[in-house]
Amino acid sequence: MYDKLVTFGIGKSGQKILDLGSGTAILPINLAYTHAQFTATDISEKQIAYGKILIREKQLDNIEFKVCPAENTGFPDNSFDVVTAVQCFQYFDAEKASREIFRILKPNGLFCKIFMDWLPCRDTVIAETEQFVLQYNPDWNGYGFNKFHYSYPLWAEDRFMIDTIHSYRTTLPFSKEQWIGRIKSCRGIGASLSAQQVTEFEKAFRTFLTKYDGDTLYLQHQIHMEIYRSEKQS
Repeated sequence: MYDKLVTFGIGKSGQKILDLGSGTAILPINLAYTHAQFTATDISEKQIAYGKILIREKQLDNIEFKVCPAENTGFPDNSFDVVTAVQCFQYFDAEKASREIFRILKPNGLFCKIFMDWLPCRDTVIAETEQFVLQYNPDWNGYGFNKFHYSYPLWAEDRFMIDTIHSYRTTLPFSKEQWIGRIKSCRGIGASLSAQQVTEFEKAFRTFLTKYDGDTLYLQHQIHMEIYRSEKQS
């Protein structure tokens, strides 16, 4: 995925890149080798704090951090060549966030929105996992993804033109511990259930996964990249 981003012009030496909803700065860390200058932002102070630990461990000097919402970053106008948002734009106020992204992007700058969907329609482990989550949270609506349907979004009107759309399927390896962590962090569990319910879910889910052989699960996902170019005039 990171190699594809570089092919599409995201991750050039000297580029100033802002990663919104960055969490622990996973995208900046994985693109640090490009020698772009990154700023990782998130509303979670704990996520940002852990990101700082990671870059110290990896001895990276081209990533900075800021705690702020995507809708109000506080950066000056025309500050960045690229803005990215990975697996998080759906949680933003799209109109406010797109207005802010347009403001802080330089003329002709790029906004890249990435999201990743697991594929229950093609993967038995994922389909059975979703049914397991629904036993604990019947109100969860994040299940059943089938196909990616693109339509030009209203938030982009009068601000961005579509530059690149790229969507592809891939198989991602998860240890069973990683898959447990991934499912605990989905909004159907971690963001919805009490601490006690999450503990009960984890215990039961851990037992459930023993039905699958080996320690590694190879799970099918769809990766979507939408890259928009600012229509701001110089």
